[in-house]
Amino acid sequence: MSAADRIARLVFGLYMAAFFLYLFAPLVVMSAATFNTSRFPTVTPWQGTTLQWFAALWNDRPMWQSVWTSLVVAFFVVLVALPVGTAAALILTSLHARARSFLYALMVSPLLTPGVVIGIATLVLWRQLGVGGGLFLIVVAQASFIICYVMLMVAARLQRFDRTQEEAALGLGASKFMVFRRVLLPFLRPALIAAAFLAVLQSIENYNTTLFVRGFDTPLTVYIATKVRTGLTPAVNALALIMIAITVLGAVAYEVARRRRAAAQHAAREPG
Repeated sequence: MSAADRIARLVFGLYMAAFFLYLFAPLVVMSAATFNTSRFPTVTPWQGTTLQWFAALWNDRPMWQSVWTSLVVAFFVVLVALPVGTAAALILTSLHARARSFLYALMVSPLLTPGVVIGIATLVLWRQLGVGGGLFLIVVAQASFIICYVMLMVAARLQRFDRTQEEAALGLGASKFMVFRRVLLPFLRPALIAAAFLAVLQSIENYNTTLFVRGFDTPLTVYIATKVRTGLTPAVNALALIMIAITVLGAVAYEVARRRRAAAQHAAREPG
């Protein structure tokens, strides 16, 4: 190996180390603050090791209510964004180039609009119709831009779809609905699953839009922002640590299942 190659590998290794340090250091510090006896989320000064903040989290009913509100909102956002975004992607990929460019710019415009503007506009519009803030408006406001994420992911998947499969199925007598259900939908399944997870994450972490349309309902991000002003405790860190652990365990379980499935498929293809 030449000196240039060794230097390149060293630089690459340093870059990856710095990247992962930048990515995970805040999570490590945040997790460590969960076990500090200090009433504020901090690791300095370290006043002692404790598990009391998990008990405080367990007894914090308003926080659990905000978590439940965020999960309910995310569920309905996925119910709205997934079919609408998929339909938008199907329409977008079926148009000619000129019309496609115009429609694409129109469909992604909510992503370029500040969340504050979307929240205020949604509230003003629906108040004219007699609908005040609450869960319904949170879902409507969040779905108005999360649909764009779903559309982009499904459209990217559709770029690799072989349209001759549809033509062959139609030629064999299948209806358009059957073609969609038996041919197109299985092909789009990975993109739809990824888009659903992305929609959930975007919904739970959204603050700017949600703040203006929440009414008397308090999702998790709004609750945490309120606690920052009134007195935040490491119970929030405990909740974050639990969410990180669930995410990591879910990713590991998925990877193990994927590898087992791949190994089983490989073994099935082996002769004898």
